[in-house]
Amino acid sequence: MHILVGVTGSVATIKLPLLIKQLKESFPTNLEIKIIATHASQHFINTHEIGSISVLTDKDEWDAWKKIPDPVLHIDLRNWADLFIIAPLDANTMAKAVHGLCDNLLTCVLRAWDSSKPVVVCPAMNTHMWSHPITSKQLTVLSQELGYVIVHPISKQLACGDVGIGAMADVSDIVAVALKTLNGQ
Repeated sequence: MHILVGVTGSVATIKLPLLIKQLKESFPTNLEIKIIATHASQHFINTHEIGSISVLTDKDEWDAWKKIPDPVLHIDLRNWADLFIIAPLDANTMAKAVHGLCDNLLTCVLRAWDSSKPVVVCPAMNTHMWSHPITSKQLTVLSQELGYVIVHPISKQLACGDVGIGAMADVSDIVAVALKTLNGQ
Protein backbone atom coordinates (compact mmCIF):
# COMPACT_ATOMS: atom_id res chain seq x y z
CA MET A 1 0.00 0.00 0.00
CA HIS A 2 1.35 3.40 -1.01
CA ILE A 3 -0.10 6.46 0.69
CA LEU A 4 0.82 9.97 -0.34
CA VAL A 5 0.21 12.54 2.41
CA GLY A 6 0.02 16.22 1.51
CA VAL A 7 0.33 18.97 4.09
CA THR A 8 -0.47 22.63 3.51
CA GLY A 9 -0.11 25.95 5.32
CA SER A 10 -2.29 25.32 8.35
CA VAL A 11 -1.09 24.98 11.92
CA ALA A 12 -2.83 21.58 11.87
CA THR A 13 0.27 20.35 10.03
CA ILE A 14 1.72 19.81 13.51
CA LYS A 15 -0.47 16.68 13.63
CA LEU A 16 1.54 15.07 10.81
CA PRO A 17 3.60 12.81 13.13
CA LEU A 18 0.40 11.48 14.74
CA LEU A 19 -1.18 10.89 11.33
CA ILE A 20 1.89 8.94 10.18
CA LYS A 21 1.91 6.90 13.41
CA GLN A 22 -1.78 6.00 13.14
CA LEU A 23 -1.52 5.13 9.45
CA LYS A 24 1.37 2.78 10.25
CA GLU A 25 -0.68 1.17 13.03
CA SER A 26 -3.65 0.69 10.68
CA PHE A 27 -1.52 -0.77 7.89
CA PRO A 28 1.06 -2.77 9.86
CA THR A 29 2.64 -4.45 6.83
CA ASN A 30 3.54 -3.33 3.35
CA LEU A 31 2.83 0.36 3.92
CA GLU A 32 4.93 3.03 2.30
CA ILE A 33 4.28 6.71 2.95
CA LYS A 34 5.62 9.75 1.15
CA ILE A 35 4.88 13.32 2.19
CA ILE A 36 4.44 16.39 0.01
CA ALA A 37 4.85 19.66 1.89
CA THR A 38 3.87 23.02 0.48
CA HIS A 39 6.18 25.92 1.20
CA ALA A 40 3.80 27.33 3.84
CA SER A 41 3.48 23.97 5.63
CA GLN A 42 7.21 23.59 6.15
CA HIS A 43 7.08 26.09 9.00
CA PHE A 44 5.08 23.55 11.03
CA ILE A 45 7.04 20.35 10.26
CA ASN A 46 9.57 18.88 12.65
CA THR A 47 11.38 16.31 10.50
CA HIS A 48 12.79 14.59 13.60
CA GLU A 49 9.25 13.58 14.56
CA ILE A 50 8.42 11.79 11.30
CA GLY A 51 11.42 9.50 11.08
CA SER A 52 12.88 8.40 7.79
CA ILE A 53 9.84 9.25 5.66
CA SER A 54 10.83 11.55 2.83
CA VAL A 55 9.31 15.01 2.74
CA LEU A 56 9.08 16.19 -0.85
CA THR A 57 8.87 19.86 -1.79
CA ASP A 58 8.76 22.01 -4.90
CA LYS A 59 12.56 21.93 -4.99
CA ASP A 60 12.48 18.14 -5.41
CA GLU A 61 10.23 18.51 -8.46
CA TRP A 62 12.75 20.71 -10.22
CA ASP A 63 15.87 18.94 -8.97
CA ALA A 64 14.57 15.67 -10.45
CA TRP A 65 14.09 17.05 -13.95
CA LYS A 66 16.79 18.55 -16.13
CA LYS A 67 15.91 17.38 -19.63
CA ILE A 68 13.67 15.05 -21.59
CA PRO A 69 13.34 12.08 -20.70
CA ASP A 70 14.17 12.70 -17.03
CA PRO A 71 11.48 11.62 -14.55
CA VAL A 72 8.71 14.06 -13.71
CA LEU A 73 8.16 13.82 -9.96
CA HIS A 74 4.46 14.75 -9.84
CA ILE A 75 3.70 12.07 -12.46
CA ASP A 76 5.84 9.50 -10.65
CA LEU A 77 4.03 10.25 -7.38
CA ARG A 78 0.63 9.95 -9.07
CA ASN A 79 1.62 6.57 -10.48
CA TRP A 80 3.12 5.39 -7.18
CA ALA A 81 0.29 6.28 -4.79
CA ASP A 82 -2.82 4.23 -4.09
CA LEU A 83 -4.35 7.01 -1.98
CA PHE A 84 -3.71 10.73 -1.57
CA ILE A 85 -4.59 12.25 1.82
CA ILE A 86 -4.31 16.02 2.20
CA ALA A 87 -4.37 16.79 5.90
CA PRO A 88 -4.64 19.64 6.51
CA LEU A 89 -6.11 21.24 3.40
CA ASP A 90 -5.87 25.00 3.90
CA ALA A 91 -8.18 27.53 2.22
CA ASN A 92 -5.48 28.58 -0.24
CA THR A 93 -4.81 25.07 -1.53
CA MET A 94 -8.54 24.31 -1.58
CA ALA A 95 -9.08 27.27 -3.91
CA LYS A 96 -6.17 26.17 -6.10
CA ALA A 97 -7.50 22.61 -6.35
CA VAL A 98 -11.00 23.77 -7.27
CA HIS A 99 -9.67 25.90 -10.11
CA GLY A 100 -7.04 23.44 -11.30
CA LEU A 101 -4.04 25.58 -10.48
CA CYS A 102 -0.78 23.69 -10.38
CA ASP A 103 1.87 26.04 -9.07
CA ASN A 104 3.53 23.68 -6.60
CA LEU A 105 4.29 19.98 -6.29
CA LEU A 106 1.13 19.18 -4.32
CA THR A 107 -1.24 20.93 -6.73
CA CYS A 108 0.58 19.43 -9.74
CA VAL A 109 -0.04 15.95 -8.31
CA LEU A 110 -3.72 16.82 -7.77
CA ARG A 111 -4.12 18.14 -11.31
CA ALA A 112 -2.43 15.05 -12.78
CA TRP A 113 -4.19 12.63 -10.39
CA ASP A 114 -5.72 9.41 -11.73
CA SER A 115 -9.40 9.90 -10.88
CA SER A 116 -9.88 6.15 -10.41
CA LYS A 117 -7.82 6.43 -7.21
CA PRO A 118 -9.18 8.13 -4.07
CA VAL A 119 -8.29 11.52 -2.67
CA VAL A 120 -9.21 12.31 0.96
CA VAL A 121 -9.08 15.98 1.97
CA CYS A 122 -9.25 17.34 5.50
CA PRO A 123 -9.95 21.08 5.52
CA ALA A 124 -8.56 23.18 8.35
CA MET A 125 -8.95 26.94 8.56
CA ASN A 126 -10.26 29.79 10.67
CA THR A 127 -13.98 29.67 11.46
CA HIS A 128 -14.73 32.73 9.33
CA MET A 129 -12.82 31.25 6.41
CA TRP A 130 -14.78 28.01 6.81
CA SER A 131 -18.14 29.82 6.95
CA HIS A 132 -17.33 32.10 3.99
CA PRO A 133 -19.83 31.50 1.15
CA ILE A 134 -17.11 30.55 -1.33
CA THR A 135 -16.00 27.64 0.87
CA SER A 136 -19.29 25.75 0.50
CA LYS A 137 -19.10 26.19 -3.28
CA GLN A 138 -15.54 24.91 -3.29
CA LEU A 139 -16.50 21.89 -1.18
CA THR A 140 -19.24 21.07 -3.68
CA VAL A 141 -16.73 21.10 -6.53
CA LEU A 142 -14.26 18.96 -4.58
CA SER A 143 -16.83 16.34 -3.59
CA GLN A 144 -19.34 16.29 -6.45
CA GLU A 145 -17.25 17.21 -9.47
CA LEU A 146 -13.82 15.90 -8.50
CA GLY A 147 -15.01 12.99 -6.36
CA TYR A 148 -12.81 13.76 -3.36
CA VAL A 149 -13.78 12.43 0.05
CA ILE A 150 -14.06 15.29 2.54
CA VAL A 151 -13.39 14.83 6.25
CA HIS A 152 -15.05 17.92 7.67
CA PRO A 153 -13.40 20.08 10.31
CA ILE A 154 -14.54 20.14 13.91
CA SER A 155 -15.47 22.87 16.35
CA LYS A 156 -13.05 23.83 19.12
CA GLN A 157 -10.75 26.64 20.15
CA LEU A 158 -8.50 27.36 17.19
CA ALA A 159 -4.84 28.34 17.28
CA CYS A 160 -5.82 31.99 16.72
CA GLY A 161 -8.01 31.91 19.84
CA ASP A 162 -11.37 31.89 18.05
CA VAL A 163 -13.84 29.18 19.01
CA GLY A 164 -15.81 27.50 16.25
CA ILE A 165 -15.70 25.14 13.30
CA GLY A 166 -12.45 24.97 11.37
CA ALA A 167 -10.08 22.70 13.27
CA MET A 168 -8.88 19.68 11.32
CA ALA A 169 -10.79 16.51 12.17
CA ASP A 170 -9.30 14.16 14.73
CA VAL A 171 -6.51 12.09 13.24
CA SER A 172 -8.24 8.84 14.22
CA ASP A 173 -11.29 9.93 12.20
CA ILE A 174 -9.11 10.77 9.19
CA VAL A 175 -7.46 7.35 9.32
CA ALA A 176 -10.86 5.63 9.68
CA VAL A 177 -12.16 7.46 6.59
CA ALA A 178 -9.00 6.54 4.67
CA LEU A 179 -9.50 2.86 5.54
CA LYS A 180 -13.17 2.94 4.52
CA THR A 181 -12.30 4.75 1.30
CA LEU A 182 -9.66 2.19 0.37
CA ASN A 183 -12.15 -0.60 1.11
CA GLY A 184 -14.69 1.02 -1.23
CA GLN A 185 -17.17 1.95 1.49
